Amino acid sequence: MSEPASKLPSILVIDDDSEVRYSLSRVLSSRKYQVMEAASGEQGIAIVKKSPPDLIFLDVRMSGMSGLDALQHIRSVNPRQMVILMTAFGTAQTAIEAMKYGAFDYIMKPFEPQKVLSLAENALKAHDDMRASSAYKPSINSEDYKEGIVGSSQPMQDVFKIIGQVTASDVTVMITGESGTGKELVARSIWKHSHRANKPFIAVNCAAIPDNLIESELFGHEKGSFTGATNQRLGKFELCDGGTIFLDEIGDMALATQTKILRVLQQGEIQRVGGTETIKVDVRILAATNKDLETMIREKTFREDLYYRLNVVRIRMPALRDRDGDIPQIVDFCLQNLVRQKKTRVNKVSPEAMGVLTRHRWPGNVRELENVIYRSAVIAQGDTILLKDLPQEILAVVEGAVAPAPAAAAAVPAQPPVMTASQPAAPVAQAGGVAPFEASPAATGEAMPAAGARTPAEHVVPAGAAGALTIDSALDFLHAHLSAGNEPILERLEREMIVRVYKAENGNLARTSEKLGMTRATLRKRMEELGVKNK
Repeated sequence: MSEPASKLPSILVIDDDSEVRYSLSRVLSSRKYQVMEAASGEQGIAIVKKSPPDLIFLDVRMSGMSGLDALQHIRSVNPRQMVILMTAFGTAQTAIEAMKYGAFDYIMKPFEPQKVLSLAENALKAHDDMRASSAYKPSINSEDYKEGIVGSSQPMQDVFKIIGQVTASDVTVMITGESGTGKELVARSIWKHSHRANKPFIAVNCAAIPDNLIESELFGHEKGSFTGATNQRLGKFELCDGGTIFLDEIGDMALATQTKILRVLQQGEIQRVGGTETIKVDVRILAATNKDLETMIREKTFREDLYYRLNVVRIRMPALRDRDGDIPQIVDFCLQNLVRQKKTRVNKVSPEAMGVLTRHRWPGNVRELENVIYRSAVIAQGDTILLKDLPQEILAVVEGAVAPAPAAAAAVPAQPPVMTASQPAAPVAQAGGVAPFEASPAATGEAMPAAGARTPAEHVVPAGAAGALTIDSALDFLHAHLSAGNEPILERLEREMIVRVYKAENGNLARTSEKLGMTRATLRKRMEELGVKNK
């Protein structure tokens, strides 16, 4: 029993060229798609408003409303609408504008039936993925994100508990974990919930400051204390008096500076570089590192006494791979941030793409995930991140995830229809149109070659490469036929050349005549004289 027509994918073809509409409709109907036609952008928009199709093929250059204008109107009616633009002019501007306004892809004219079907298949797959994600809702509300730390897994719940326990005192906290796990967010959360929340919070990346400058950055300097010190400068500790200072990557700090940090912890005082005055400061110190400080102590590259001063309470941040159940929430958080900052309109992820995200090992942790979400949201054409929008390097390393082939190059297993004598002849498209069939040896009255055999014409124009016609290949052809005693040679050569180029150009008379260097009228006449059938 055949599938009900109402369940078949619907495709709308918008083009002011009736031959293109006819040819595309015929090719698409061969896959049992429901095909509608519109002769103008205005007519197409009216159809979209009344009955949105699953996919639209839209010509760029039309009389009246242009394809790009129609695309913008269509996307305003339905932001999730899948649209493939058709153009005979492959300029950079066309490609950029097409993707800018949200086209799924674009295809150059004249095009092959296989490429049309491949693009349609990929676009309809993307449409289904978007529809599957439409019921997806964020697992928690946006107000729950105000801390900036996202996660409901047990490892993160343990982190939240410790944060709550240390906020009531001024205890020094060491935050450890891999790069990108959110150590600074934890430090900020401790500060925000402490009694110092109305005082400054200053973060210092110790790894980013050269050893000869870090003391000046932290403790300040006096005028003339070193070359370039033209004025007195207050350091971070003075500026942060009463507040909280976060020493990130403290494992990269030089031993000489570690000694001065220890003095701040023990005595609560500093000295500016080049100065003699002792300055009292009231600062809470939070520190973080992704290094193994215990090993560094054994190797004498980190002070043991400083380690014990800093490591009063330790918070270990889990790697993202150890809390993959938090990934959907983190993705929600990233997308809500991007939407709030007006950087994207994407607010969902398809189940297929989310499956890949949760299976990835995330060596860069949350920072890497945020980068992937931002990049994928920029690439996505609709309001949903699909599997195809994820970076190829992510898809490549996730076992079982197969990246879809690029829409313009993907192969279609089933072959498009080839016209036979029993089928009604379709009009041959002019330049920029579609020819829904290929000329074959059978159409020229020639015997079909055996499987794998090479026809004489392939010496002149290899299959699919009409531009490969050369003098040498023609001479080779002549030599082969002279040796075989084939007559008349020139007529035979001309007929084989016309058949091969005509086939390579998908039955397009305009392009065939251009390749052969003759007018279309002359080509028609020679095809008739040589017995080459014009389908």
